[in-house]
Formats: sequence, C-alpha cells, structure tokens
Amino acid sequence: MSIDERALTEQVVASFAKTEDARLRTLMQTLVRHMHAFVREVEPTESEWMSAIRFLTATGKMCDDLVRQEFILLSDTLGVSMLVDAINHRLATGATDTTVFGPFYIEGMPERAYGENMAFTPGAPALVHGRVLTTTGEPVAGALVDVWQTADNGMYSGQDRAQPHGNLRGRYRTDAEGRYAITTIVPVSYSIPTDGPVGQMLEATGRHPWRPAHLHFMIEAPHHRSLVTHLFDEDDPHLDSDAVFGVKPSLKVRYRERSPDEAVGRAFGFQSRFREAYYDFILERE
Repeated sequence: MSIDERALTEQVVASFAKTEDARLRTLMQTLVRHMHAFVREVEPTESEWMSAIRFLTATGKMCDDLVRQEFILLSDTLGVSMLVDAINHRLATGATDTTVFGPFYIEGMPERAYGENMAFTPGAPALVHGRVLTTTGEPVAGALVDVWQTADNGMYSGQDRAQPHGNLRGRYRTDAEGRYAITTIVPVSYSIPTDGPVGQMLEATGRHPWRPAHLHFMIEAPHHRSLVTHLFDEDDPHLDSDAVFGVKPSLKVRYRERSPDEAVGRAFGFQSRFREAYYDFILERE
C-alpha cells in the first residue's frame, strides 16, 4: 500500500509535539512542513537527494575553527544571511543599516590607537574616519570599532597565511567626541572562495563569485545595539551584483583623492597622496 504523503508530514510534525522548549518545538515542526513541501514540489529523484546530502557533507568538511566557514558562505550566497539580518535589525529611523557578518571575522585582534595604520601589506593609502553618534545626534564616546578587510590580493589575514598577524584588522575606540580614525589601504573587490561546494554551486548556476570592495565593521557601545555593517566603495562595478546580496545604498562611500599637504593629510601624517572616506555611524539605543 502506498504511503499517504501528507499524512507522513503530519506524523513527523506530531513526533515533536512533546518537545518541552516551545521555540524549539515551533522551529522543528515548521522546518519539517517546509522541507516536506519543497520535496513534494520539486519531486527529487533518489540520486538527486543523495547528491544534496553529499553537497552538505562536503560543505561541513570545508569548515574550520579559525577562518573558513563554508556554511556561512552558503547562507550568504543564498540570501538567507541577509534575510535573517533584515528580520533581526528592524532599526529605528536614522540608525545605520546593517549587513552580513561574513565568514572571515577573527576575535581578539589588536587594540589600535586613533588613526593608527592597520595595513602591513602594500596598497593605495587611505584614511577612513568619521563619528559614532546616537539617533539624536549625540556622540558615543568609547565605542569599540572593530574593523577588518582584505589585502590587495583579495584575501583576508588568516585566510591568507602569508599575511602578518592582524594585517588589515584592528579594534579602535572613539574619542570623547565620538570620532574614530583608521589608516589603511583602499579596499578592493574580491572573489569569495570558489574551491569548495559553494563555488561549485555558483559555477553550476551561472553566477559570479565577486563581492564589491568594502570594509567590515562591528561597533559596540554600552546601552546601544551592536552594529554589524560594511562600507562599500561607491565606484565598484559589482555593487549591483554582490554575490552575497549585502549592498545597501546608504552604505556607499566615496574615496576622495587627497594631498599630504592638505590639513587632513598633515593631521594624520601622510607622506604621499592618499584617499579619504568619511562616514558617520548611527547607533540605536537598546
């Protein structure tokens, strides 16, 4: 006798009915309903389903404890990370937009002084500075501004073992006026890793793996909601086709060319021409 497909779904859903944690019960029952609906809609062959299981197994094998997190990369490239971000950060009017965390953050990077250079590899010199403010325009003093970016070769330190420890990473503090300043290099667009299952998925579906040039920021301050976001170079050609769907119009900045003889160049000790980007981050109170 053939199985009743919908009855099977309800039987599996019912198997979680005694889960004591109400949220866990909801998550598992809803997951079952949606997964079963997907299978009924696409009707995969047994061979296709086994390929999917192999794909997920290979994704797990590409993860490590330090830098590489292929499951985050998969979530990013399917737009799930941005959807989760949007649901969890419905911010007050005026607060800076959030975007994806990304798979290459490393904890415990060096504390750096105001304006300190975090670039130990070559690139176009840059100054990124501005203020951290509340939604009512008050400065947020002592905010922790954790920043990271790729080198000119499109790779992050940790991912690229040839880079010095802490290269293009740092933890800065805002001053009494909420000001932050970072000396670095102009970010470059780069390809997300394509040597794993996610890269195979992108190739098979005709998608490119490029991310527009950006800096990552995680900003924390007491009594304020933490902010995870990027700043994107407004001239990058990949802004409209980011492989992880992370671009928001409000997060674009211009890198203006400056002379070391200008006031800002003298203030930060530049010896040659550099690029300047200015951006104020707005934090929402908890």
